[in-house]
Amino acid sequence: MRLFDTHWHPQAEAGARMARLVLACALLLSATACVTRGTHLEEVGRLETMNQDLERRVENLTRANSSLDAERIKLADELEDLHQERATLARDVSKLQETKDLLTEHLRERDEQVNELSKVSSTYEALVDDLQSDLTAGRIQIEQLRDGIRLNLPQDVLFASGSAKLQNSGRVVIRKVAERLKTVTHRVEVQGHSDNVPVSGRLASRYGSNWELAVARASQVVRLFESSGVEPGRMVAISFGEHAPVGENATPEGRARNRRIEIRLIPVDGAD
Repeated sequence: MRLFDTHWHPQAEAGARMARLVLACALLLSATACVTRGTHLEEVGRLETMNQDLERRVENLTRANSSLDAERIKLADELEDLHQERATLARDVSKLQETKDLLTEHLRERDEQVNELSKVSSTYEALVDDLQSDLTAGRIQIEQLRDGIRLNLPQDVLFASGSAKLQNSGRVVIRKVAERLKTVTHRVEVQGHSDNVPVSGRLASRYGSNWELAVARASQVVRLFESSGVEPGRMVAISFGEHAPVGENATPEGRARNRRIEIRLIPVDGAD
């Protein structure tokens, strides 16, 4: 038995070596397989983590993009509102400018009116001073109007009954008025007025009606103004005849009031 155990068998030794080699390879392959699988699982986990992180980032970016889209739409709406507000403000500014221009024009016109009224008032006061004695004696009446001054002279101061020739008392008053008219730029309108009694007798052959008689008397006043130095280009003689009464023609007093010469002093636009 001992002789068998101590005896060397080449085949058995080769088989043992082969077995050991196979076992070593198996162990090596097993170890290699284990390392490769662990690394793979670790890599898979890492990739899954990265994928989840990327998904979260994509979701965040999507939400951010949606928010930016909403903000962009909001800003576009606000910009459109601003454009509309700007257009409205531009129209308002234009209207305000028009209103300002209109008010400026009104103020200018008002200043001109005030200035003109001041001139009229100054002329009125000067005439009152010049003709104070005639006013007191009733030979003339002076009234300041909104559009100028009216001087009223009764016929019996200027003309004899049935005549169109100025008498001396009338010439004195007219010359006083002329001296003041030479210092102003007003247009001078001399109006002839009569009562409703028809022209008769010798006058009827020369003046066919009260129209002609009234304008003849007004013309006599204009001629005296001209000879006294008043510019003829700003004077006019007109007749109202019996058609602008200031009194009742049914009474002598009323007819006497209607027979008159009115002198209107009318401001001229733009005149100093």
